[in-house]
Amino acid sequence: MQLGISSYSLYQAMQQSKMTIEDVFHWVAELGASHIELVPGLGFDFSEDAHLEARLIELANSLSLELSNYAIGANFITKDEASYEAEIARVISEVDRAARLGIKRMRHDVASREDTSILLFNEDLERLASACRRIADHAAQYGIITSVENHGYYIQASDRVQTLVHAVDRANFRTTLDVGNFVCVDENPQTAVANNLPYASMVHIKDFYIRPPHRNPGEGWFRSSGGNYLRGAIAGQGDLDLVALIDLIRSSGYDGFLSIEYEGMEDCLTGTRIAFDNVKRIWNP
Repeated sequence: MQLGISSYSLYQAMQQSKMTIEDVFHWVAELGASHIELVPGLGFDFSEDAHLEARLIELANSLSLELSNYAIGANFITKDEASYEAEIARVISEVDRAARLGIKRMRHDVASREDTSILLFNEDLERLASACRRIADHAAQYGIITSVENHGYYIQASDRVQTLVHAVDRANFRTTLDVGNFVCVDENPQTAVANNLPYASMVHIKDFYIRPPHRNPGEGWFRSSGGNYLRGAIAGQGDLDLVALIDLIRSSGYDGFLSIEYEGMEDCLTGTRIAFDNVKRIWNP
């Protein structure tokens, strides 16, 4: 198991100009993480700094910090064919960036809709799969595994993720498996994680507080698709059975990257540090 941190966990500190992405690299290395996952657009932006790629490669090497995954947004539900082709081309250009960074795993989003019905999902499936196929085929020349994450409501349930992975039908297209995100569509995390572990190229560790629809906790919470109230928690302190989830991952034989994703209300440095320590302790009791 290789435990690391997603830069997403610290984006608030970067957005508030308390840290640069270089500061994040140093902090993650000092914490004892073996890798960092890059999520551009949240706290740092490659398009605004032509030399950032080279600096991060050099810094990662100097800190013995592996660049594990490159995660970007994307949406292939577009208004017309030209927009669809432009979005595919944009994601392919990001694959090229991941290759320049020496990263071998890349998560790109696939679709977002207001109407998240299974009817529309079935109608969209081949168009989404075609885009993912083309991107995966481009990534294959670099030895990069592309993936879809279970988030965004529309393609979040484990069966929809699996359906897309099978429809794409490429050995280098898999899933970034977030153990917490399934509760956003009211799916049992243990069942969903067990379903999708065989397809995982990357695992995110996240936790949530969960309250039923009749107990509105007020500010700082959002709703699941079924109306439950959710709030990000420090991993190991929320309502998910993280011990059982980590045991599932361990017993499955998965030996790749685990990445802490923290999105709670506590200070992001404190929350991420405690989450990292908790997961390390749960993995090695």
